[in-house]
Amino acid sequence: MQAVSHCYPLLHFFGRGRSSKLSNHTTLKILSLNRIPQKFDFNQGAQIQKVLKSCKLKRFCVIPNSNDGYPSLSVSEEDTTTSIKDTSMAEEWENGGETFLSKWSPPRYLWRGLSVLILAGQVIIRIIKGKIHWRNTLQQLERVGPKSVGVCLLTAAFVGMAFTIQFVREFTRLGLNRSVGGVLALAFSRELSPVVTSIVVAGRIGSAFAAELGTMQVSEQTDTLRVLGANPVDYLVTPRVIASCIALPFLTLMCFTLGMASSALLADGVYGISINIILDSAQRALRSWDIVSAMIKSQVFGAIISIISCAWGVTTMGGAKGVGESTTSAVVLSLVGIFVADFALSYCFFQGAGDSLKNCV
Repeated sequence: MQAVSHCYPLLHFFGRGRSSKLSNHTTLKILSLNRIPQKFDFNQGAQIQKVLKSCKLKRFCVIPNSNDGYPSLSVSEEDTTTSIKDTSMAEEWENGGETFLSKWSPPRYLWRGLSVLILAGQVIIRIIKGKIHWRNTLQQLERVGPKSVGVCLLTAAFVGMAFTIQFVREFTRLGLNRSVGGVLALAFSRELSPVVTSIVVAGRIGSAFAAELGTMQVSEQTDTLRVLGANPVDYLVTPRVIASCIALPFLTLMCFTLGMASSALLADGVYGISINIILDSAQRALRSWDIVSAMIKSQVFGAIISIISCAWGVTTMGGAKGVGESTTSAVVLSLVGIFVADFALSYCFFQGAGDSLKNCV
């Protein structure tokens, strides 16, 4: 909108833009606003005339008139792109040099990803300082450990029998019956046991963590904890992380034991390979580092599951629908994190040519 008021013999242009002084006590101020109808007010004596019309962006030029000494007004069209840039720069200058970043908000997935790192750092600091809610930690440890044993062992038993079918069929054709136990032991200790256990825990415990903390967040229970003087990280997040990191190694060890037992029973009962041969081959192939690497992997997987689930829970928005979306995305991201971490750890732990099976042939 461009407004002009002419009170004879003075000429004023009112606006937010630049101002300049002319001769004969003339003050000039220019306002450039596009896409708004143009308004002219001419006040001379008792006469008031107003004109409202829609027009393109105009530029007003004041040229001194040599005949009568009063300035004359001329209007010319202005390039829209240049005018818009000038207007935006003028507005930013008036707002104190405000930049475009002040109006930019990061995407939700970005600040949620950053919240995972921030929450992990807070948990580490709290554990180092000894600020741990032990009662809540024991409750979560019971929930993650003993109450998850059944489903983990059942899954490990059937996964072990499925792999035994594939290995025994192929190795029997090659005459390598004595190597079946060693291959199964290495596969279970290095990869299958920690990964399968973590997947089960992510589906059962990770979803529960995200749903619980998400419900507490949307119902403002976490704000209530802050009002009462309790830190939600100490009371809600740290116990879950500690419980997951402690319980998963034990669950992994039990899954490895049951998986090997089910494989040996199936090989003996269906394919006629003695249990003693399976166990002897497994004993020859296994090293202590294989078991230790499985424990380390399971601890890392437990930390990934608990931190991602808790971070997605405490950043939940949108009521019941938001809780469901946070739970689903927390489980999916936990599984992706497990697979990525498994690759990274396997690459670091097992490099070069292996010689574990040479004693089993």
